[in-house]
Parts: sequence; structure tokens; C-alpha cells
Amino acid sequence: MTETGVAGAAPLPAMKRRSPYPGWFFLPAAIIYGILFLLPTVASLYFSLTRWNLFSSTFIGFDNFAQFLREPFLIKGLINTVIYALVTSGLKVVLGLLLAVLLTSQIRARGYLRSVVFFPVLVSTVGVGITFTVLMHPTQGMINEGLALLGIKGPGWLVDPNLALFSVALVDVWKGVGLATVIYIAGIVAIPKDYYEAARIDGATSFQNFLYITLPLCRPATVTVIILSFIGGLRTFDLIWAMTRGGPGFASDTVASVIYKQYQAGFYGLSTAGNVVLFILIAVLVVPLTMLLNRREGHE
Repeated sequence: MTETGVAGAAPLPAMKRRSPYPGWFFLPAAIIYGILFLLPTVASLYFSLTRWNLFSSTFIGFDNFAQFLREPFLIKGLINTVIYALVTSGLKVVLGLLLAVLLTSQIRARGYLRSVVFFPVLVSTVGVGITFTVLMHPTQGMINEGLALLGIKGPGWLVDPNLALFSVALVDVWKGVGLATVIYIAGIVAIPKDYYEAARIDGATSFQNFLYITLPLCRPATVTVIILSFIGGLRTFDLIWAMTRGGPGFASDTVASVIYKQYQAGFYGLSTAGNVVLFILIAVLVVPLTMLLNRREGHE
């Protein structure tokens, strides 16, 4: 007789490990989650089916959704939203990884440089938007004046319909790449040094170390940066509104700015339906992407 039962027999199943905390310990978190997330979500779904103001509401079914989807500039906003999310998330992944590799190498003042890279994350988004609006002024902005000293005619960063969205995206990358860098630094620091020691003994170059050790083993950090940046890009509003207000014309409008313009016009039910549409858009794009990235990570 052994601890696993009779010799030759299948071992007894292990006892299920019980949590040391009683179930009611989770009650405060559940209440907060319900008040701050579940209740507003249900209320939004209801009010999206009504024509409402601060004092009354009238149930009208799916009329708000039908009207919102007929908005003349909604398709433009949808395209801009996806482009903005792809550009910002892609650049944050690439630049964040490169900066993290640099800031984990043996360079001087790397602690100070890490603070410098992360500092824009802490600055108010509206403040950043107003500052760069001044810097990107087509005739009096410091950026174009600096280019003029080099004999280069600066473009209309925020007044050219072909550049406005990408100009805001670059500012978004400047502000948010610090967070991506910090996530990558945590991923790189967690890689065991034994891999690099073995590679050094085999005569691997720095580029080979990056390609065959750092890049594959930083995959969890890459997945995190992609998902967070992509969600942030899809729901972006404050920076675009501070810099262009969706202009010139509707060149930099996103779904969020279209929704806000409906709020400004007093169409509260219509804008609430727009919020539901935005929520569905994010879920439709992000959930499959998350499943795909996590599945590939599991296979590796």
C-alpha cells in the first residue's frame, strides 16, 4: 500500500486545493465592478434604444442605430479609426522594442534615459495636443521653422487632409511609446542570462542574440503591447480633438469624434448608439486578434 493507492493501480486524484479566503472576500470587488462597469453598460444599451434627454426618454427601438449607420462621414471615420490604430500600434511595437534593447544595454545614464522616454506618458494628453498644435503650425510652428533653416519647406502637418491623421498618430506614438518601452524592458530583463552566455560561447553576434533570443522570448511583451496599443488606437478621441477636432473637414475624424459631435448637437440617444457601435467594433477586432496571438504563443 502506497500513498497513491495499491501498487500497480492508478494514482488517486489529488485533492482540490481550496482558496484560503472565503467567498465573501470577493464581494467588495464584485460590487465595485457592477457599479462602475456592468450597470453603465446595461444603461447604455437601454438608452441607445431610446430618444432621451436629462428629463425623459422615449423608446424607439433600433432607429438610433439605423440613423447612426447612415451618417455620411461614418465610413470615413471607421477607415480613419482602423488606420490610426494600425499605425500607432505598429510604431509603438517597433520603437518600443528598439528603445528597450538600447536601454537594457550597457550604456551610460540608462536610468535617466528611461525616465526621459517614459516622461511623455505622464503628461496630460490635452496638454500634449495643444503643444504640438502650436509646434506644427504651418507658418509659425517651430518644426517648420527648423526645417526652413535647413532649406526644407515644411508641410501643413495639421491643415493638409492627407497628413492630418498621420501627424496626430505620430504625436500619439511620441506620447505612448514610453509605456511600450517599459513593458519590453520588463520582458527583456526576465530573459535568463544563460541563453546569452551560451550564445556568446558559440560566437553569436549582437544581432543574432536579438533575432534568436530577445525577439522570440519577448513575445508575451509584444502581445501585450499590440493589444493595449490597438485598443487605445481604436478608441482614441482626446488627442485628435485637441489637435484637429476631426479636421480639416472630416479628414481626421474617427468613430469617437463622430460620436462626440452627435453629443454636441444634442442627439444623445444617437450618440449613445454610436458608443455601442464603437464597443462592438473594438470587440470584433480585438477579441479575434487576442485569440490568434495567444494561440500562436501557446504553440511556440
